[in-house]
Amino acid sequence: MPVTIQIRFYEELNDFLPLVRRKKTFSHSFEGNMTIKDIIESLGVPHTEIDLILVNGQSVDFKYRPKEGDQVSVYPVFESFDIANVTRLRPKPLRETRFILDVHLGKLARYLRMTGFDTLYENDYEDNQIIQIAKKEHRIILTRDLGILKNGNVTHGYFIRSQNPKAQLNEVIESFDLKGQIQPFNRCMNCNSKIVCVEKKDIANQLLPKTLRYFDEFFQCTGCGKIYWEGSHYKKMLNRIESLNNH
Repeated sequence: MPVTIQIRFYEELNDFLPLVRRKKTFSHSFEGNMTIKDIIESLGVPHTEIDLILVNGQSVDFKYRPKEGDQVSVYPVFESFDIANVTRLRPKPLRETRFILDVHLGKLARYLRMTGFDTLYENDYEDNQIIQIAKKEHRIILTRDLGILKNGNVTHGYFIRSQNPKAQLNEVIESFDLKGQIQPFNRCMNCNSKIVCVEKKDIANQLLPKTLRYFDEFFQCTGCGKIYWEGSHYKKMLNRIESLNNH
């Protein structure tokens, strides 16, 4: 016999639902001995976006098996509220915010590195590689692919809503409340390694004549060796970062 429950998703979880189901309680019927996690993901919402499920007013974990007539409320990740006394559905927040991005988010990776966040990205990463690295190195997966977030081995992940790289950066900074953690020009935009100050004389033979003449302060990537200085690109990036703080 099919089981029918009443279910409602809150806040940004509605992004994953068709319009007719957003911001309202709706009936959902299913057959078999399904867990609440299975049911939620069958409706299109990845488990990594969820931090609290209430059934008839009581918090439950993903293993709960709904019963006929259950009233289910599903809430997104809580970044600013203390819900320590209820059943959290993910491990505690990561101590250091580190990311790994899927193959669709190359420009976002550069922007995140520009703002100082440890961000892994390769344009040939396979989904399984991303999941394994994220688990081993305690990284948050950022993706435009819902499938990867539904993998049971993923504990920290976020679905990027925007398709515009600059808007994506705003989205990540806002969603993870990262304004206070921004450290501009701390990482190489190309390879993610740390950038350090270097003496002009030590890298003079690698500079173009005009750069050598007009600039005195230089930085170099400890990984790929790329050299940085405060030219016109620096000013544009600085304006971009300042716009994040004022957003």
